[in-house]
Amino acid sequence: MRFALAGNPNSGKTTLFNALTGATAHVGNWPGVTVEKKEGTYKKLSEKVQIVDLPGIYSLSPYTPEEVVSRNFILDEKPDCIINIVDATNLERNLYLTTQILEIDVPVVIALNMMDLVKSSGREIRKEDLEKTFNVPVVEISALRNEGLKELMDVAYKEASNKRVGFTVLENCKFASLIESTKKEMETIGIESPLFHAVKLIENDSVEMEMHEEIAKGVEKLKTQIPQDEFEGDYEAAVADGRYRYISEHFAGTVKKDENEGQLQVTKSDKIDKVLTHRIWGIPLFLIIMFVIFHFVFSSDILFLNRLFGLEINNEGWINFFIGMGAEFDEVTGELIALEGIPSLGVFLQSWMGWLTGSLIDLFASFMPEGTWYTGLVCDGILTGLDSIFSFLPQILLLFLCIAILEDSGYMARVAFIMDRAFRKFGLSGKAFIPLLMGFGCSVPAMVATKTLEDEKERDLTIALTPFFSCGAKAPIWAMLAFAIVGSLLGDIFVFSIYLLGIVVAIVAAILIKVFSKAHEVPPFIMELPAYHRPQFKNLMANLWEKLKHFIYKASTIITAAIILIWFLSNFSWAFWQGLVEIEDSMLVDIGNVLKYFFYPLGFSQGEHGWIYSVATVTGLIAKEDVVATIAQLLGTVAEDEETVGLALMGSLSNAQIYAFAAYNLFTFPCFAAIATMKAESSKKAFPKTLAFWFGGSYVISLVVYLVGLAFQAAIVLGIVVLHALIAAIVLCGYFVSKHRNKAKVA
Repeated sequence: MRFALAGNPNSGKTTLFNALTGATAHVGNWPGVTVEKKEGTYKKLSEKVQIVDLPGIYSLSPYTPEEVVSRNFILDEKPDCIINIVDATNLERNLYLTTQILEIDVPVVIALNMMDLVKSSGREIRKEDLEKTFNVPVVEISALRNEGLKELMDVAYKEASNKRVGFTVLENCKFASLIESTKKEMETIGIESPLFHAVKLIENDSVEMEMHEEIAKGVEKLKTQIPQDEFEGDYEAAVADGRYRYISEHFAGTVKKDENEGQLQVTKSDKIDKVLTHRIWGIPLFLIIMFVIFHFVFSSDILFLNRLFGLEINNEGWINFFIGMGAEFDEVTGELIALEGIPSLGVFLQSWMGWLTGSLIDLFASFMPEGTWYTGLVCDGILTGLDSIFSFLPQILLLFLCIAILEDSGYMARVAFIMDRAFRKFGLSGKAFIPLLMGFGCSVPAMVATKTLEDEKERDLTIALTPFFSCGAKAPIWAMLAFAIVGSLLGDIFVFSIYLLGIVVAIVAAILIKVFSKAHEVPPFIMELPAYHRPQFKNLMANLWEKLKHFIYKASTIITAAIILIWFLSNFSWAFWQGLVEIEDSMLVDIGNVLKYFFYPLGFSQGEHGWIYSVATVTGLIAKEDVVATIAQLLGTVAEDEETVGLALMGSLSNAQIYAFAAYNLFTFPCFAAIATMKAESSKKAFPKTLAFWFGGSYVISLVVYLVGLAFQAAIVLGIVVLHALIAAIVLCGYFVSKHRNKAKVA
């Protein structure tokens, strides 16, 4: 048995899905499209029920891929029952979709969600009125609080065994006779759910017009016989108006209001929004919130306890606890090196994950024979590469968790709202910020999400800017480089600056593109702001589990394949049949030495090991995590000691080079999967322009970052020289003055 969940965005549909399916849920894509598909199993009935979470939609019209997917599934896949989730706090708008679903010959149960909020506001909904009018069961639930879910599933299971014939709320409209005659035509040719198809054909639905051309011609003739003075022949508008009229007339008294509701009610969400969506303070507060998150995830000095108060940890046991058995002793004096400050939770977990993966490598190395090619492949290749990725996994998941909390609480919807004010000036709407925001997770779904943008120019521009919003795959790069910045206590500020740099450059690029292109009107942005609520632990864990599964899948396939390729190129010469060679004689060094001249102006390919970073930028095209795996594998091979990758980087690159390397990897081509998605989602003429934009922009920005870094370093050196010169001049003047006074005294 299979049930489908259908409802508006922000109606609590996904929350209900997670509550019903739990750990059985899995995510993929619908066949032929890149719209997300969620399926799971409900096990608390006499038989298992497959639950399909349809994309959030406002109607069953073919305007977006989400609407097409939902419509096709209901009509073609024929679920045993549709559970229509209705936001009870916004009944009228949600029931519009309900009136369309009811026209399909399929069992339906209406789930009035968020009833806890309705009751807390002093309102009451007479569900009996809904049941009587629509002739389908109505169940009150709160998906967030897991209230009424068992009753809902019991009712849906019972209803699924009953046949149901479609019903329309348009039966008394002026063109009701046209609907009836068109329905009969549909029945004559054996069309299932004829009422739904008839109404869609009358409102000039493009899919229906194409599928039933002959009937459409007859319908057009019949339309000429109907008075059109009120709606001027616009049947789509007439149908929509008819639905809303019916909802307003029949359900105006369904919601029983509080006696005091005549007065303006200010909710907690309204009070919070006065601060978080403030015209002036909204964006600064968002930046502060993001910095706090990065500090919590990447800082080695939580709350700046060392920088502000000089806090140091001098106990070996505590140091080992905080940094994963990483206590060190001075090679000269033998004294314990103090830990400067207390690491954040992200750094703490990263340290222990590094200890765990390092111990695993040591375990394999202990029983595998030394000097053999397969020992090198497993220990120095696969395990070392995966170690560099998985050691940063706790920080990545913690970052995802923090962002998921912001999303689940309703705050991220506000971010899109406040960004609309700023983005509209740059040729983008707040609606475009939603895909860009998704880019912090992954560029692929972010680019796919641009389908909701009706304007082609805005869609192409949004896709071009998406990689600038650092995706989760780049997080290991920033975590690695954070350890390499001189004074690792600045790691959180470094990572925050990278994310901020991406946003700033995206805005500047949008301005430049707008200046040098033809002006076009930005479409209006309309979005419902959900009420603030406490994030549900189960939903957060489900979100995190999906991210973890995706990461592990990439690590076990794409990343591992890239690591093996890098190991092969770094351990064999062009005459690979002659066996293993030293790294200096390998194919990879030759390739890197060619590439490093191309990247030489950017700084990071200079020096003895510059070829490593050139190679890493190329392997990053396979998957951005490969940048870290490549550097760890190659830099670990050529290093004389067993320092961590970050510390090894500190010894081979200057701060200016590290930042230039970060800038290039932030703005350059994303992974191959994202490039393929860009080609599919953008217009044909935009594809080559976007590729050139990514490459040219990354090269120029990285060059500027490096030159500014050199100038800053030069300024420091020059300042030190000038300071010493001034001191020398003062000393010299003092010497001559003193000598002159002594001569005067003698005279």
